[in-house]
Amino acid sequence: MYAVISTGGRQYRVNKGDVICVEKLDAEAGQSVDFDKVLLIEGDGRFDVGAPYLEGGKVTGEVVSNSRAKKIEVLKFRRRKSYMRRQGHRQAYTEVRITDICG
Repeated sequence: MYAVISTGGRQYRVNKGDVICVEKLDAEAGQSVDFDKVLLIEGDGRFDVGAPYLEGGKVTGEVVSNSRAKKIEVLKFRRRKSYMRRQGHRQAYTEVRITDICG
């Protein structure tokens, strides 16, 4: 059984027990989170597809940790113009373990 959920502007295909990294959520480690934007649920060879979301579909997860990704370097450069801008960025994310798929 698996589901396709939408959170943080992205879509994720999840199974029970999966650990996924999503955009930062306002939840501490150990708290439970619900994902109500369920696009599809597959179970026993049967597909339930929403238009755009399933009515009554819900995926529950437990927050494992909140962290930040590796630093990336953003560099803007114009040759022969004495122009160079350097900037770093670390994206915040939340690790979630999927505990239940209902629908």
